[in-house]
Amino acid sequence: MRNSREGILTSHVGSLPRPDALIAANKRREEGEAGDEAAFHSLLRSAIVDVVKQQKSAGVAVPNDGEFGKSMGHAVNYRAWLSYAFARLSGLQHDNLPPAPPRPAHPDDPVLVGLERRRDRAKFAAAYGNPDSGISIGPGVFVRPVCIGPVAYTGQAAIKADIAHFKAALEAAGVAEGFMTSIAPGSVARLGNLHYKTDDDFLFACADAMREEYKAIVDAGLILQLDDPGIAENWDQIVPEPSVAAYKRFTLVRVEALNQAIKGLPQDRIRFHLCWGSWHGPHVTDLPMRDIVDVMLQIKVGAYSFEAANARHEHEWSVWNDVKLPDDKLVLPGVVSHATNVIEHPELVAERILRFARVVGRERVIASTDCGLGGRIHPDIAWAKLAAMAEGAAIASQRL
Repeated sequence: MRNSREGILTSHVGSLPRPDALIAANKRREEGEAGDEAAFHSLLRSAIVDVVKQQKSAGVAVPNDGEFGKSMGHAVNYRAWLSYAFARLSGLQHDNLPPAPPRPAHPDDPVLVGLERRRDRAKFAAAYGNPDSGISIGPGVFVRPVCIGPVAYTGQAAIKADIAHFKAALEAAGVAEGFMTSIAPGSVARLGNLHYKTDDDFLFACADAMREEYKAIVDAGLILQLDDPGIAENWDQIVPEPSVAAYKRFTLVRVEALNQAIKGLPQDRIRFHLCWGSWHGPHVTDLPMRDIVDVMLQIKVGAYSFEAANARHEHEWSVWNDVKLPDDKLVLPGVVSHATNVIEHPELVAERILRFARVVGRERVIASTDCGLGGRIHPDIAWAKLAAMAEGAAIASQRL
């Protein structure tokens, strides 16, 4: 990965607004309508070429494919970071299955209660239940499949196409470095498990399966971004609230699985994204960054991306006054947020960048977004935020 020695670089977390034509074509495809597969991929490649050029025009130094190849029916703009993997793994079934009971490896392990029973949701039940409240956890009904058999990676053709489309787009835009996202095993393994003896066995099976995708991305010369909001977000899905120590033990198993999945791959070509779920809501039950940062740093990657711009987490930049970032690592703090329609002033963006640069060193800071922008804010606002980020990075570079 490039660092910011020549000036503050810019990137983002992944999801970008998809064009209407691609959403419609993908939905028809996912619903089983017969169509010309070659024509669909031609449309997809054209959309990816366009979105890379848009990112370059907006001032994004390290772009991605917008996650356009990950569109999945109802999840086209919001949950594709997760749901795309359902079609790339064997052993999963979507329909007519009872909820899978938890299968902890040890009786005292914390157990996830699921999205509908979040502690944040319980605390603000009236607001979550009011469609006019402004709280949103994404469009449509989201049904997760259940594991009913051995998990193996079956997405070879899909990841090959993703890589080919993106590399063609990078070449067309004259961009040297780009990143591609992939879901981490800890988030895949939050699906129900009816096959493996324990949920930890399922977790490590997911790690072994997803490694094939991680390796394909790195071998293609791209930067791999691993997405695992579960590292921090699982805290809100455990009832009653566990001790921090118990939660860390629970989470370190997921870190171990992720490290197993990327073992032997070049760390300086991999970055990790941590967030707290990023839905539009109060987030008062988010685990403080101070309580999870040491766990995050045990993930063996070259850079760490995390929320640092929204109203719940902006103050946590100060954690880095007390926590030493290893000398060979970079950070990608969020300096613009998906959580507000207000477009950040470039001067504010610059100030946010400067906070981190003064603590960890300017060459080790890449300006980024809190989370994916696609599906969370209007496309015009999303692109204006990326442009404001680039302006702020230029101001910060000048001041540094």
